[in-house]
Amino acid sequence: MSKKKIFFWMTFPFVLIFFMFHTFPLLTGVYYSLTNSKGFGNFEFVGLKNYIRLFSDEQVINSYLFTFKFAILTTILVNVIGLLLAVLLNSRIKFKTFFRGVYFSPYILGGLIVGYIFNYLFTFIVPALGRSIGSSVLSTSLLGTPNLAWIGIVITVAWQSIAFNTLIYISGIQTIPEDIYEAAKIDGSSSFQSFWKITFPLLAPFFTINLVLSMRNYLMVFDQIMSLTGGGPAQSTTSISMLIYKNGLSGNQFGYQSANSVIYFIVIVFVSIFQLKILNKREVQL
Repeated sequence: MSKKKIFFWMTFPFVLIFFMFHTFPLLTGVYYSLTNSKGFGNFEFVGLKNYIRLFSDEQVINSYLFTFKFAILTTILVNVIGLLLAVLLNSRIKFKTFFRGVYFSPYILGGLIVGYIFNYLFTFIVPALGRSIGSSVLSTSLLGTPNLAWIGIVITVAWQSIAFNTLIYISGIQTIPEDIYEAAKIDGSSSFQSFWKITFPLLAPFFTINLVLSMRNYLMVFDQIMSLTGGGPAQSTTSISMLIYKNGLSGNQFGYQSANSVIYFIVIVFVSIFQLKILNKREVQL
């Protein structure tokens, strides 16, 4: 058997599996987005009506605004804290291996589990603590206030996600030769100057990884919102994924939300490509 045939039969099963579980569902979603399907029964072909309607749907627009606000703020918060923790955990401190394990442990938990834990904390523990110290702000559940519920989601997601980003930054810092830092010390460079002039620029490829993955994952946030607020109160924390799930499966809007999911997919791809373009330019300049 020739090498070409061997390579073909080695790759064909994986290509077939990828097509069955990725490409085919995607094409099916595009097809249903052009119909008025409710998810059951008969349906008709409506062309681009669903897509046109999306751009004037206030609920859809609000879900996109919330999702982008959440994704941008959480990406910044997670990467800033993750970088600071990486620097600390890479320094010469005792039990740093133990602390690395402790910081990484939240990441191995499921999003729903973490969400339910923080739901209990925000609903019962924090209000009880607020009443005991006489604080009116903390006496009410953060998740029950439409203007503040999103903060609880940011805290929950950031707490769970920081570990992964920290691990990536630690890996990046360990690739930087110690000779560079020693030369900087001889030249009289302070710790902050070494970080700003050496560590920060040389971590550019790792910034690219973390920023792109963070933004993509937070744009698709679902589990934590489901377990914390369910999209409430008053739909103030309804992300795009949550809207597609709720209205598409139980709101008789299967075709309409299929169109929303297609737009959603395009937006995520565009944002990821845009980030890569910008961040790769920074890497080349450095």
